[in-house]
Amino acid sequence: MAQPPAVRIAHTFELTPAELARIRDLLDSAFDDDFADEDWEHSLGGVHALIRDADGLLIAHGSVVRRQVRHADRSYRVGYVEAVAVRADHRREGLGHLVMDALERVIDGAHDFGALSASDAGAALYAARGWQVWPGRLGALGPAGPVPLPEEEGSTYVRPAAGRPLPAPGDPLHFDWRDGDLL
Repeated sequence: MAQPPAVRIAHTFELTPAELARIRDLLDSAFDDDFADEDWEHSLGGVHALIRDADGLLIAHGSVVRRQVRHADRSYRVGYVEAVAVRADHRREGLGHLVMDALERVIDGAHDFGALSASDAGAALYAARGWQVWPGRLGALGPAGPVPLPEEEGSTYVRPAAGRPLPAPGDPLHFDWRDGDLL
Protein backbone atom coordinates (compact mmCIF):
# COMPACT_ATOMS: atom_id res chain seq x y z
CA MET A 1 0.00 0.00 0.00
CA ALA A 2 1.37 3.40 -0.99
CA GLN A 3 2.18 5.95 1.68
CA PRO A 4 -0.21 8.94 1.52
CA PRO A 5 1.44 12.20 0.51
CA ALA A 6 2.64 14.51 3.24
CA VAL A 7 0.55 17.55 4.12
CA ARG A 8 2.49 20.70 4.91
CA ILE A 9 0.84 23.13 7.31
CA ALA A 10 2.00 26.75 7.14
CA HIS A 11 0.69 30.16 8.09
CA THR A 12 0.50 32.66 5.24
CA PHE A 13 3.51 34.57 6.62
CA GLU A 14 5.64 31.41 6.28
CA LEU A 15 4.98 31.04 2.55
CA THR A 16 7.36 32.56 0.04
CA PRO A 17 6.12 34.75 -2.81
CA ALA A 18 6.87 31.87 -5.21
CA GLU A 19 4.79 29.45 -3.10
CA LEU A 20 1.92 31.93 -2.96
CA ALA A 21 2.09 32.32 -6.76
CA ARG A 22 1.92 28.51 -7.19
CA ILE A 23 -1.10 28.35 -4.86
CA ARG A 24 -2.87 31.08 -6.82
CA ASP A 25 -2.09 29.26 -10.10
CA LEU A 26 -3.57 26.04 -8.70
CA LEU A 27 -6.70 27.87 -7.55
CA ASP A 28 -7.16 29.68 -10.86
CA SER A 29 -6.88 26.37 -12.70
CA ALA A 30 -9.06 24.37 -10.30
CA PHE A 31 -11.83 26.98 -10.39
CA ASP A 32 -11.65 27.40 -14.19
CA ASP A 33 -10.38 30.98 -13.92
CA ASP A 34 -13.41 31.91 -11.79
CA PHE A 35 -11.31 32.66 -8.69
CA ALA A 36 -11.48 36.41 -8.13
CA ASP A 37 -8.85 38.59 -6.46
CA GLU A 38 -11.23 38.95 -3.47
CA ASP A 39 -11.46 35.14 -3.22
CA TRP A 40 -7.65 35.03 -3.11
CA GLU A 41 -7.55 37.68 -0.38
CA HIS A 42 -10.09 35.68 1.64
CA SER A 43 -7.77 32.65 1.61
CA LEU A 44 -4.83 34.54 3.11
CA GLY A 45 -3.94 35.39 6.71
CA GLY A 46 -4.58 31.96 8.17
CA VAL A 47 -3.24 28.44 8.04
CA HIS A 48 -2.70 26.63 4.74
CA ALA A 49 -2.61 22.89 4.06
CA LEU A 50 -0.49 22.05 1.01
CA ILE A 51 0.18 18.75 -0.73
CA ARG A 52 2.88 18.24 -3.34
CA ASP A 53 3.47 15.26 -5.60
CA ALA A 54 6.73 13.28 -5.68
CA ASP A 55 8.25 15.87 -8.04
CA GLY A 56 7.38 18.79 -5.74
CA LEU A 57 4.45 20.06 -7.83
CA LEU A 58 1.61 21.57 -5.76
CA ILE A 59 -1.44 19.35 -6.27
CA ALA A 60 -3.82 20.27 -3.41
CA HIS A 61 -4.49 23.23 -1.13
CA GLY A 62 -6.92 24.58 1.42
CA SER A 63 -6.79 27.27 4.09
CA VAL A 64 -8.63 28.16 7.26
CA VAL A 65 -8.92 31.79 8.32
CA ARG A 66 -10.42 33.35 11.42
CA ARG A 67 -13.83 34.98 11.11
CA GLN A 68 -15.92 36.60 13.83
CA VAL A 69 -19.51 35.41 13.88
CA ARG A 70 -22.26 36.82 16.05
CA HIS A 71 -25.05 34.51 17.15
CA ALA A 72 -27.73 35.64 19.59
CA ASP A 73 -25.78 37.54 22.28
CA ARG A 74 -22.40 35.92 21.70
CA SER A 75 -19.42 36.41 19.41
CA TYR A 76 -17.70 33.25 18.14
CA ARG A 77 -14.18 32.70 16.81
CA VAL A 78 -14.86 30.66 13.68
CA GLY A 79 -12.41 28.78 11.48
CA TYR A 80 -13.63 29.55 7.98
CA VAL A 81 -12.42 27.15 5.28
CA GLU A 82 -11.34 28.77 2.02
CA ALA A 83 -9.76 27.82 -1.30
CA VAL A 84 -9.93 24.03 -1.13
CA ALA A 85 -8.73 22.73 -4.48
CA VAL A 86 -7.12 19.67 -6.03
CA ARG A 87 -5.42 19.63 -9.43
CA ALA A 88 -7.75 18.10 -12.01
CA ASP A 89 -5.40 15.19 -12.79
CA HIS A 90 -5.21 14.24 -9.07
CA ARG A 91 -8.90 14.35 -8.14
CA ARG A 92 -10.57 11.32 -6.56
CA GLU A 93 -7.32 10.25 -4.88
CA GLY A 94 -8.34 11.29 -1.36
CA LEU A 95 -6.31 14.52 -1.38
CA GLY A 96 -9.32 16.67 -0.50
CA HIS A 97 -9.83 14.52 2.59
CA LEU A 98 -6.15 14.91 3.57
CA VAL A 99 -6.42 18.70 3.22
CA MET A 100 -9.62 18.75 5.28
CA ASP A 101 -8.05 16.50 7.96
CA ALA A 102 -5.36 19.14 8.46
CA LEU A 103 -7.77 22.09 8.41
CA GLU A 104 -10.16 20.40 10.84
CA ARG A 105 -7.28 19.89 13.30
CA VAL A 106 -6.68 23.66 13.15
CA ILE A 107 -10.39 24.31 13.74
CA ASP A 108 -10.45 21.87 16.66
CA GLY A 109 -7.45 23.50 18.29
CA ALA A 110 -8.10 27.19 17.71
CA HIS A 111 -11.77 27.90 16.99
CA ASP A 112 -15.26 27.56 18.43
CA PHE A 113 -16.57 25.91 15.26
CA GLY A 114 -15.86 25.67 11.55
CA ALA A 115 -17.83 27.09 8.64
CA LEU A 116 -17.53 27.13 4.86
CA SER A 117 -19.51 27.87 1.75
CA ALA A 118 -19.64 24.78 -0.47
CA SER A 119 -19.89 24.66 -4.22
CA ASP A 120 -22.11 21.97 -5.71
CA ALA A 121 -18.96 20.04 -6.64
CA GLY A 122 -17.47 20.27 -3.14
CA ALA A 123 -20.59 19.65 -1.04
CA ALA A 124 -20.25 15.83 -1.09
CA LEU A 125 -16.72 16.01 0.38
CA TYR A 126 -17.85 18.13 3.32
CA ALA A 127 -21.03 16.14 3.97
CA ALA A 128 -19.01 12.89 3.95
CA ARG A 129 -16.78 14.37 6.67
CA GLY A 130 -19.71 15.23 8.95
CA TRP A 131 -20.11 18.89 8.04
CA GLN A 132 -23.76 19.89 8.02
CA VAL A 133 -25.75 22.56 6.27
CA TRP A 134 -26.53 25.38 8.71
CA PRO A 135 -30.31 25.00 9.15
CA GLY A 136 -30.93 28.57 10.28
CA ARG A 137 -30.73 32.00 8.76
CA LEU A 138 -27.50 33.71 7.70
CA GLY A 139 -26.37 37.30 7.59
CA ALA A 140 -23.40 39.62 7.68
CA LEU A 141 -22.66 42.59 9.90
CA GLY A 142 -22.43 45.30 7.26
CA PRO A 143 -21.29 48.90 7.65
CA ALA A 144 -24.92 50.00 8.09
CA GLY A 145 -25.98 47.03 10.23
CA PRO A 146 -27.06 43.43 9.67
CA VAL A 147 -27.54 42.28 6.07
CA PRO A 148 -29.57 39.10 5.46
CA LEU A 149 -27.93 36.50 3.19
CA PRO A 150 -30.79 34.20 2.12
CA GLU A 151 -28.92 33.22 -1.06
CA GLU A 152 -26.23 31.55 1.10
CA GLU A 153 -28.71 29.36 2.97
CA GLY A 154 -28.45 25.75 1.90
CA SER A 155 -24.78 26.00 0.87
CA THR A 156 -23.15 27.14 4.13
CA TYR A 157 -21.84 24.22 6.17
CA VAL A 158 -20.77 24.14 9.82
CA ARG A 159 -18.85 21.68 11.98
CA PRO A 160 -18.36 21.83 15.75
CA ALA A 161 -14.81 22.08 17.04
CA ALA A 162 -13.75 19.13 19.18
CA GLY A 163 -15.66 19.13 22.45
CA ARG A 164 -17.77 22.18 21.62
CA PRO A 165 -21.40 22.40 20.57
CA LEU A 166 -22.68 24.31 17.58
CA PRO A 167 -24.89 27.34 18.22
CA ALA A 168 -28.62 26.61 18.14
CA PRO A 169 -30.22 27.45 14.78
CA GLY A 170 -32.99 29.59 16.31
CA ASP A 171 -30.96 32.77 15.74
CA PRO A 172 -29.05 33.66 12.56
CA LEU A 173 -25.29 33.47 12.21
CA HIS A 174 -23.99 36.98 11.39
CA PHE A 175 -20.53 36.86 9.80
CA ASP A 176 -18.07 39.74 9.78
CA TRP A 177 -18.08 42.02 6.73
CA ARG A 178 -15.51 41.68 3.95
CA ASP A 179 -15.04 42.70 0.33
CA GLY A 180 -16.27 40.35 -2.39
CA ASP A 181 -18.35 37.31 -1.52
CA LEU A 182 -19.40 37.53 2.12
CA LEU A 183 -19.52 33.71 2.47
